[in-house]
Formats: sequence, C-alpha cells, structure tokens
Amino acid sequence: MLSLLVAAAIAAPLHSKRPTPYVWPEVGVETKINFPNHGAIRNFEADGNDGLWLEDRQRRWYYAELLGGCQELDFAQAIGFDTRGSATFDRFSTIVVAGDKCQLASLVTANKPLPRKERLKLRKQTLAAGKDAAAPSN
Repeated sequence: MLSLLVAAAIAAPLHSKRPTPYVWPEVGVETKINFPNHGAIRNFEADGNDGLWLEDRQRRWYYAELLGGCQELDFAQAIGFDTRGSATFDRFSTIVVAGDKCQLASLVTANKPLPRKERLKLRKQTLAAGKDAAAPSN
C-alpha cells in the first residue's frame, strides 16, 4: 500500500501542466495594481524603451506605456515602482530604472506578450512595409 502511494506521489508532477495565463474579458482597459512593492508584480518584460508588460501574482498581464520613453529599460535586470505614497500602481505612478524615474502615460489590461524574437520580427516587417508605402515611385 505504501509503495502504491509513493508511486502515485512521484507520478503526479509528471502529469501536472503549467498554469495558463489569465485572459481578460476586455483588453486595453485602464486599471491599477494593488501593493506593487509587496510582491504583487512577479515579472516584467520591456517593450523597447516605450513601455513594459507587467505580470501579477495571478498571472494577469498589464501594459504600461511610458511618457517619452525610458533609456535603460530595454536592458534593465530590475526596476522599482514609485507609487508616491499610495498602495496602488497606476497611470500616475513612475518606474525607476538605473536611478532614472520614468513617468507612466497609461496602465491597461493586456494579453501575454509575444516572445521577444517574434515581436522584433513583426516590428521589422512593419517598418519595411511603411518604407515601401512611403517610397516615391519613378
């Protein structure tokens, strides 16, 4: 009986699957994150220097657009959250990257971002399409 329980305990992790990211009913809605300085934000991914995706403890994703960009964001290993005394991170907050404060323009609900290589490939294709459309024809 004991060996059967041990075998079941060992096999259980093999059949478990990774948790799926949360899918918002509406994407792009202005929102806020409660208690960001107390572990509410578990992950971030930069979108160049213009914005970043944030993931909370419940695997919900948000997109924070920045005012004027943030120079070191694309290479940052860690960031800080300045909520200006509030317990919520929202569009009035700032992020701190390498000692520089970067003001948010908006914080909206978002889907999980594409992998970085796919995003860069899509950006390159979009820029190429724009150049082709704007090029004069002779």
